[in-house]
Amino acid sequence: MAQGDSKVLALGVLAGAAGIGLAAVWYQSRRAVSTGEGPGAWRPASYGSSGAGQTEVLQQLASLIQCVSELKEEVRALKDALPHLQDHVRDELRERAGARKASPYNRTTPTRRKRAGGVARAEGQSSEEGESEGGYMTALTDSEEEGQRDEDQQAQEQLDELTVLLRKADGLHECNGAQKMEGLSTLLEKKEEFDQKCQYLWRLTRAYADAHDMTADSQEKKKYAENGKQIGALAISVNPLCAESHQWYAILCGLLSEYESVQNKIKNGYLYKDHLDEAIKLKPHDPLSYYLMGRWCYAVAQCTWIERKIAATLFGEPPSATVQDALQNFLKAEEICPKYSKLNYVFLAKCYKDLGQRSKARAMCDCASAMAGVTKEDEEAQKELDSLLPSL
Repeated sequence: MAQGDSKVLALGVLAGAAGIGLAAVWYQSRRAVSTGEGPGAWRPASYGSSGAGQTEVLQQLASLIQCVSELKEEVRALKDALPHLQDHVRDELRERAGARKASPYNRTTPTRRKRAGGVARAEGQSSEEGESEGGYMTALTDSEEEGQRDEDQQAQEQLDELTVLLRKADGLHECNGAQKMEGLSTLLEKKEEFDQKCQYLWRLTRAYADAHDMTADSQEKKKYAENGKQIGALAISVNPLCAESHQWYAILCGLLSEYESVQNKIKNGYLYKDHLDEAIKLKPHDPLSYYLMGRWCYAVAQCTWIERKIAATLFGEPPSATVQDALQNFLKAEEICPKYSKLNYVFLAKCYKDLGQRSKARAMCDCASAMAGVTKEDEEAQKELDSLLPSL
């Protein structure tokens, strides 16, 4: 989601909160000069020259001043909140929906105070007693509001810390070598603090995948894949509507299948497909999901007869996909993001070759050759390309 869209959404919420505050002030000022002829009854107050009339005017002015003072507090709170909008405000608003209901913008303090004053007058208490009771309730409410502000500030500070951590993790993921490996240790340091945050959890899943790719030892690879799959499942349970959680969980299922029995390989293959389908459904413009789906379709299309029979025996229905299915997914990734990756071009070439379209296959090889090799994935792509070219 673009940062601009996040700010527009957040500003809309804040504007709505301000509207509630203004409506409350208007309503209270109307009720303050009401004659009490029934709910909602209203007519202009009569301002005579008698002492009783002056007292009534003073009481109404005091109520109006109180309303204005509360409006200032709300405006000040809005001003304080504006500079702290974050890039991921949409997700945070969804997670903190319950907290928002109790936020300072939805206070009912004036209504409670007004009702308390009405009860005091109804029981025949003097104006001094009513003011004393009202003053006590105001002090109590202010204390509660101060506590709420402290909680909001702590939550904001925690949100800021999480945002900094996520940005650092994203940066390390884009690096190579030892720096890429630092992403896992950096995120694990804050696991106890953020292990219920979906945005944190799917990045931790991704970091396990990075560690798996950067490690040479097979036992360590398997351990990273197992831990990453567990974290990925937790991320999905925290927020089933997060596309990245499904996407990286699928990736870890694929990685772990390299170290499993035939039965578990097939089981992880089904999980891989199901969660990629969900990721595409939730985020249909992510080229990575289409590239991964293309790889799955191509692998299934290359399965031998005996492999299909094993899958049918274990699960009742073997996975089904064709080279044409794979081609469409690779083309979709290229459509969304031109020159998406060197490997995507290589697999496009493989698909066209298998379909007998050699001229298109050579064109895709030329596109792949034109892309510089930067990452470990690019090195893999170059090896695939070197073995593919002689057959064209």
